[in-house]
This record gives sequence, C-alpha cells and structure tokens, in this order.
Amino acid sequence: MLAVVIGGSGSGKSEYAERMALHLAGERPRFYLATMQVWDEECQARVQRHRKQRAGRGFVTVECPKQLAGIPREQLDREGTVLLEDLGNLVANELYAPGADEEKAEQAIWQGVKHLVAESRHVVLVSNEVSTGGADYAGETERYLRLLGRLHQRLAQRADVVCEVAAGLPIYYKGRKLV
Repeated sequence: MLAVVIGGSGSGKSEYAERMALHLAGERPRFYLATMQVWDEECQARVQRHRKQRAGRGFVTVECPKQLAGIPREQLDREGTVLLEDLGNLVANELYAPGADEEKAEQAIWQGVKHLVAESRHVVLVSNEVSTGGADYAGETERYLRLLGRLHQRLAQRADVVCEVAAGLPIYYKGRKLV
C-alpha cells in the first residue's frame, strides 16, 4: 500500500505521516528513510528535531539521500512499513547530482518508489505542496518544481491514499482516512 501525504511548510504533514505509519505498522517493523543531505548546522538541527520526534517509536532510520532503488532488500522488511521523509529533498538530491538531468532524476526516483512498494507492506511518502508558493520562478527552481509536480501526479495515480495536511488537519483526496 502506498500513501502520499502532502503539505506546506509547518503544516503538520510530517507528524501526521508518522502517525499514519505507526498505525499501519502496528507491531510490525518500521523504517524511516531520511533523504536530507546534511550540509550545515541548520540541516543538522532539523535532523535532530525529527529524530527527537521519532524517539521511542520503534523506527529504524535508513539514511538514503538518493538512489532509493539501491537500498538492499536486507535493510527493509516485506512486512514492514516505510516512512519516506521527504520527496522534496530526494528530488533536489537526484536532480542536482553530478551528471543528472530531469529525466534521469525522475526515473531514479520512480524506480526507487517502486522498489520500496515491492519490498514493504506499506509506504508512507511525505512531500511538499508546491502549487501555491508563487508563479514567477526561473531556471533551476522552475525545473525542480516541474519535476516535483510530475512526480506528484504519478504518485497520486499509483497511490492507494493521497491526503494533504493543512493546519494539522488531513484532507483526503483518494482512499479512506487512515488515522
């Protein structure tokens, strides 16, 4: 089962997605796929905040800033639940990797999502809402937003559940409410 949770910055999407993953996992294994590349103290502080939020909840953290399809099967569990945090970081990491382009990045991400779905009981994928942040972007930002938007469309087609979190409240567009 694939669930996609989208929301703006500070919307509560990460907390809601975590609750969803815990609900779906029950007593089965839980994996947190961290996609953020830690570049500076601000990134490190964000990582620490998320680790503190998950503390005591039984997640095994797997650091994977790109190439999700390369996660060895041994690091996942077919009966487990994966919480992927988040697609926005993954897109940036894949898109701006040396030698990458939009097509290669999209293909790598899509293959990675398919790998996670095939190797896990449930996947909860967190992403950023990007359609309301403005309209006058250029160059690299436009390319990033275009790719993220295409992936959102593909994910929404493939997903069993799609919801947006606004002000901590889930709005379901596809599938039944899980938590």
